[in-house]
Amino acid sequence: MEKGRNGSSPVPIEARLMDRRRIILNGEINSDLACQIVNQLLILNEDDPFAPIDLMINSNGGEIGAGLLIYDAMCSSAAPVRTICMQKAYSMAAVLFAAGTKRMMFPNSRLMIHEPIVMSQFVGNNESLKEVMTTLGENSQTLHAILMKLTGRSESEIEEACSKDRYFTLEEAIEFGLCDCKASLARLAEGEVEDDV
Repeated sequence: MEKGRNGSSPVPIEARLMDRRRIILNGEINSDLACQIVNQLLILNEDDPFAPIDLMINSNGGEIGAGLLIYDAMCSSAAPVRTICMQKAYSMAAVLFAAGTKRMMFPNSRLMIHEPIVMSQFVGNNESLKEVMTTLGENSQTLHAILMKLTGRSESEIEEACSKDRYFTLEEAIEFGLCDCKASLARLAEGEVEDDV
């Protein structure tokens, strides 16, 4: 509830968070969510191109193309986009988390990276299958290159890490170069970040 001249009125949580320059990425990453996130980043950049934006992530991942749209928007944002892992950031969500200018995880959160997978049961002929495999290979190269850039790890290290579902605790994520520090709700509410593990 928000108090005004005419009494109290309900205010959506999303609106209050936007007022505080916070965006929630919750659930499956798809085209609709990607467009929503990009629109919010655009609005906040128009409001103030210098104040940090907090992107709070809780996601199993989703579509690579949609995730890359969000990634491109984050990288081209004039306002720094900090990322906070609230519970989990798996697959494409882990890549987005790692792209933050300051990357924070709550102590019991988890990250997970792996190779791109086919999201639905494949139906088609041999030529269609070849096209799918080519696209998967291209997506894999793109994501590997991004993770190399964000973590400072070598190509062989990223390939090995992504060869199966690789889960990271807070400490492991910091050591691997995916995360910078622990998140604290109290510090975030004050507009600050936590710098120790």
